[in-house]
Amino acid sequence: MNKPLLAALSSLAIAGVGAAPAVAAPQAKAAAAVTVNFAGTVSLSNCSGSVIRFPNSADTDPALVLTNGHCLETGFPAPGQVITGQSSSRSFGLLNASGSRVGTLRANQVVYSTMTDTDVTIYRTTTTYAAIRSTYGISPLTVQDTHPTAGTAIKVVSGYWKRTYSCNIDGFVYRLKEGDWTWKDSVRYTSACNTIGGTSGSPVIDTTTGKVVAVNNTGNEDGERCTENNPCEVDANGNVTVRQGINYAEETYLIPACFTTGNKLDLSASGCALPKP
Repeated sequence: MNKPLLAALSSLAIAGVGAAPAVAAPQAKAAAAVTVNFAGTVSLSNCSGSVIRFPNSADTDPALVLTNGHCLETGFPAPGQVITGQSSSRSFGLLNASGSRVGTLRANQVVYSTMTDTDVTIYRTTTTYAAIRSTYGISPLTVQDTHPTAGTAIKVVSGYWKRTYSCNIDGFVYRLKEGDWTWKDSVRYTSACNTIGGTSGSPVIDTTTGKVVAVNNTGNEDGERCTENNPCEVDANGNVTVRQGINYAEETYLIPACFTTGNKLDLSASGCALPKP
């Protein structure tokens, strides 16, 4: 996993975190491409995240924050475990376009968290999208509700490190196995997205639409096979591939179907395919 910060300090030192933030090489973009910056991203105590909305969310709905399941403050969810409705008072540093912290958001609930099939935690905050926009001039990021496409240009935007990684979706992994956890249909980045510990939970943003298509979560650090911090790819026939130095994310397009009016979780809703408790 792109480990929570405290678990990652030794590897981060090796990675040269004290150096200036990486700057992506200029790339030719279509005229319709949007500007991707830090607005709407958040910093957690040990991870990154973002304020998200769904296509049918209303401005008056409670704002939601997306990060990884392995960033949950109460510890990693066990394989097969799904957490819903858990009380939380976690705080998030809200960033503006330039990456400056402009305010603090606070959760009152872990709406959903799991590391089974995917690696996500979704928090409900004590404020609304409209209030955030009125106070800070910042809008949420919209979660795309269709499957991402191979070759898409993306940015991984880390609110913790205030660092952006630019690359493309290289492809999709049938099963991504790391230690005791297995994730389905994961996103594989091209090598330019060399994410590090603390980038866990960063939104993966399509640079053409500006929408969130995945949440950054892991990478193979040492070339080991299917161990923690060294995920392996498993195809439909059970063949295992190890790609040292390659990083991954978990798709988010399945999430919107599981939320109904008022940003309320409904795992029984039509089309909801997220793991259930």
